[in-house]
Amino acid sequence: MNQKNLNIKIEKDVAEGKYANLVLTVHSQSEFILDFAKMLPGLTEASVHTRIIMTPSHAKMLLKSIEEAMKKYESTFGEIKIDEHAKDGKSIGFTNN
Repeated sequence: MNQKNLNIKIEKDVAEGKYANLVLTVHSQSEFILDFAKMLPGLTEASVHTRIIMTPSHAKMLLKSIEEAMKKYESTFGEIKIDEHAKDGKSIGFTNN
């Protein structure tokens, strides 16, 4: 098989990234939509700052890539602990005191 090099460029403002602690996912037969947002403690509203739309096959490849990265991370740094309330996917780890 003939392999080609892939040159990826990233603009400075994109390279700085966006922090997200909330991801909303929806799908149809032809696409997955991932909406990334930042939720601040004590607030009841979050604004989506990034929307990623991809095909189901690309979404599955993303899932496999993240699973592989998690395995590598945990083999190096130990298991990532998840708050019991966050396991249901309905909590983002903040509590109101």
